[in-house]
Parts: sequence; C-alpha cells; structure tokens
Amino acid sequence: MLRIAIYGKGGIGKSTTTSNLSTALAEQGLRVMQIGCDPKADSTRTLTNGQSIPTVLDLLRRGGSLTLEELVYTNSSGVLCVEAGGPTPGIGCAGRGIITAFEQLQDLNAYKIYKPDVVLYDVLGDVVCGGFAMPLRGEYSDIVFVVTSGEMMSMYAAANIVKAVESFKKRGYARFGGYILNRRNVENERAQVERLAEEEGGKIIADLPRSSEVQQAEALGKTVVEAFPESKMAEHYRSLAHKVLEVCKNG
Repeated sequence: MLRIAIYGKGGIGKSTTTSNLSTALAEQGLRVMQIGCDPKADSTRTLTNGQSIPTVLDLLRRGGSLTLEELVYTNSSGVLCVEAGGPTPGIGCAGRGIITAFEQLQDLNAYKIYKPDVVLYDVLGDVVCGGFAMPLRGEYSDIVFVVTSGEMMSMYAAANIVKAVESFKKRGYARFGGYILNRRNVENERAQVERLAEEEGGKIIADLPRSSEVQQAEALGKTVVEAFPESKMAEHYRSLAHKVLEVCKNG
C-alpha cells in the first residue's frame, strides 16, 4: 500500500488536484482511497457528484458505533472517499478531525478490508502542527507532495511544509517527493517556483496549466478526468499520476 500526502495552501487547488489524481490512478486499475483532511470537508466533492458525504466527526457526534459502510463512500470510479471533518465552528481543534479519522480507520481495519493500492491524504498546508502534521508521520505516509502556484503566499506555505518534512526526516517520517505547480498565470510563475525549489530543495514534478475545464467539471460535480476524459487537461492529470508513481517507485 502506497501512502501519499498532498499538502498545499488553502484555495490553491489542492483538493481538485488530488481528486483528479485519484481518478487517474483508478483508471490505471489501482484501488485508491482519498482521505480529506480539511475541516471544510470538501476534498471529495468532485468524486461524489458534488454531494457532501458524512464526515467522521459528524458520525461520531451522532453517537453509537461506526461502521465502515458509513465511513467510506465508494464512487462510480471505485475511489474510496473519506472526510475527516472538523469541529463546530469556534469550538475545538480542527486538527482533531484528522487524528480521529485515522484512529477510526485503523480500529475498523479499513485498510485490511478494502486493501487500497494507494491512499491519498488531502491536507490543508497553511498549518503544519498538531493534527495537520499527522499525515507526515512515517506510520501514515511514505511520501509528501506539495501543490503550489507562483503566488507569494502559496510558496510561503509550501516552504513551511518542506521545512517541516525536513525537520521530521530523522524521526522516520515521510520523505518529500516534489512540487506540483498548479498555475495561476502570475508573472514568471515557473521561474518563481523553480527558485523556491532551488532554495528549499526538491523538484517540480508536474506543471498543471490553468484551464476553464476545471471549473466546468466542478460545476458538474465531477473531476476533469471523468467529465472531459479526452481533454488536454485530463491528460495533464494522467501525466501527473504517472509521474507520482514514478517518483514513489524510484525514491
């Protein structure tokens, strides 16, 4: 089982990238589980026809014991979808949802029962502490990729994530696999991210262009790979899937 954490600043297109990556990997015949680790619980919306699925924390608030059928939603492409969820706004720690989700999946033997080939964690990267750092741990993830644009705050968040991965390396945590450039069409964007990579280490493993097909697919509640399978953008996501597997294999 290959375990991959995808980090990035909120609003950078991390969930869109992760969901299209999940679909592209499933196209290759791989069993994929995507775990949304953002308190907004919107990581898997384009995998579930635009509908929200019950989160781990919501189910626990209901009371009683949980079942895997309640916790895990299987979409039409065979992707297993899980949302950690977050606390009531203004109350509690947002990172607690991640910790609780991981505990519930382990307690219910989710990985042994579903036997995913790839587990993708979609993690908010503005904060790399507490629960949000859980997917960096070696017992959960093997490798970390960071989604960034050439915008200053996006690169600032990316640099912090890479520093965290480097800091934890000696503890047996996940290794850094590289940057996924998700373009916002800012000036000298590729050069800006290349400079980030030079300063912080790592390489750009994929360069995703800005495309209106992303918004069109999301309006349909689908990934680009599913909604527009013959499009150039879908091919970019398929190329990303191949590159991610290559980096993981050769690491």
